[in-house]
Amino acid sequence: MEHPPFAVTVDLVVLTIRDDELCVLLVRRGEAPYAGRWALPGGFVRPDEDLDAAAARELAEETGVRPADVHVEQLASYGAPRRDPRMRVVTVAYLALAPSLPSPIAGTDAAEARWTPVERVRRIAFDHDRILTDGIARARAKLEYAPVATAFCAPEFTVAELRRVYEIVWGVPLDPRNFHRKVTGVPGLLAPAGTTTTRNGGRPAELYRRGPAELLLPPILRG
Repeated sequence: MEHPPFAVTVDLVVLTIRDDELCVLLVRRGEAPYAGRWALPGGFVRPDEDLDAAAARELAEETGVRPADVHVEQLASYGAPRRDPRMRVVTVAYLALAPSLPSPIAGTDAAEARWTPVERVRRIAFDHDRILTDGIARARAKLEYAPVATAFCAPEFTVAELRRVYEIVWGVPLDPRNFHRKVTGVPGLLAPAGTTTTRNGGRPAELYRRGPAELLLPPILRG
């Protein structure tokens, strides 16, 4: 029995925080289809390539962002029959989270690359609006039960800086004392760095590193 041909791609939802806004990495397509339109970075998986390796390669080639600088995980698969006008294409999307990164450098397959506040994204190519929406929802949900918020922080950070990550990603203000009590009460979330900082003004604040916890018990809930 013959099977119709189809291709596999990877697409990346790369989120970071710049100027106190949650931003996504977009590339302006240099080729058809949707030439000139903004899209999520991504591309076709090579015949001898693992999915994770393809995601890492595309991230580096199209943006100049090194995979080692970001937290990366599979998000979901998307395979609507006409999602790509060229042929039947199934994509495996990845979510990547990173602290504030410099302006990206577009690779050979992209005319331009930029960080865009997620609230300002309009009509991106293919079904990337849906993929971006799913990626943001995953990031917001994971902040409750996994230590991914630390992926947006520098290697050493204060509780106030961590709280600001939660506020930006969730889009809600948080009570400082209540938040401090919650995060310092989660076993393994924070590891004291043994130093303090005054970089945010005011009294010296204790610095922390990410601890060994993989799950937050109890979770840090938005409500």
